[in-house]
Amino acid sequence: MLLARAPPPPPLALAASYSTNPERALRIRSTPSSRAAVATASAAAKPAASSRFEQKRKQVASVANPLVKHCVKLRLSAAYRRSCRRLLLVGLAPILEMCRFEVDAIDYLLLLDGVGVPEELLEFSGDVVFVSAAVMKKLSGMPSVDSTEAIAVMHMPRHFRDLGSHEDGGALDGLFNDHPKRILVLDGIQDPGNLGTLIRSACAFKWDGVYLLPACCDPFNEKALRAARGASLQLPIVSGTWHDLHELMTKYNMKMMAGHPESSRDASKGIHSLSKELADSLLNESLCLVLGSEGNGLSSETLQACELVNIPMEGTFESLNVSVAGGIFLFMLQPKYQIDSRILTP
Repeated sequence: MLLARAPPPPPLALAASYSTNPERALRIRSTPSSRAAVATASAAAKPAASSRFEQKRKQVASVANPLVKHCVKLRLSAAYRRSCRRLLLVGLAPILEMCRFEVDAIDYLLLLDGVGVPEELLEFSGDVVFVSAAVMKKLSGMPSVDSTEAIAVMHMPRHFRDLGSHEDGGALDGLFNDHPKRILVLDGIQDPGNLGTLIRSACAFKWDGVYLLPACCDPFNEKALRAARGASLQLPIVSGTWHDLHELMTKYNMKMMAGHPESSRDASKGIHSLSKELADSLLNESLCLVLGSEGNGLSSETLQACELVNIPMEGTFESLNVSVAGGIFLFMLQPKYQIDSRILTP
């Protein structure tokens, strides 16, 4: 959607000093400005909402502000994101996609000076912070602000669990639904675009969750979030070790399979071919599917623990991009209730 720009406001005096606490740094004197009103007819029809944003309006113009430092660290550090249980979402389109599921998950909405609050976010009750172009460039990591007019600081999804953390521990209870039928396991997927796309596909085909083995990139990396298109807020995601995964598979009596190229020399056992017959034979079984990275392939633990299955292909091609191959596997091996729902839908 297009965001309307209102006339620039009078210059504001910056605070003389900043606290190391991002919350306190936001307690800057509210300043009324015509930019806080959305320059659209729909926004004009909601004066109460516009008035609320005027009252809660905050301004940050310096890249030295503690909130700016906090946001940059959220963008760059997976460990910091997990310790804060917060993530940074860059760009209006992904923000609006996320807000379809959890608008209350937003702590701060940061808008470029001169940009009105989007109509879809007029009901947002959190802090709206208007930032200078220099601050927006710092926050987004982009060379310009032409395509970045909004950033959100959001709570990490409640259903994300890191079994190696002190907070989440190693408890396996409540990770997925009571009787998961399909879990996607990612083994060393380091490309955030591929990882986000796989999460999105798993959500689209109604898999019960995603399990991330060590060496996977962070699912809340900005590129992974962008590729997932909101699926990261809907689907349970668990990060853990092979030991935890073995316990999980034993608990739910899940069959373990892994996608693997037929021609690969490191496969010491037979490989099944993905087919409708194979998919039909697994409809009533609980299944865990492991996919590895394109560069390193599957780990030795995966090769030892799983039955291997490949996608038959013509010609000289040996493998597909992991997100493409994953989409095929996830569609073909989707749970029975998902297939039944399509058959019953007129």
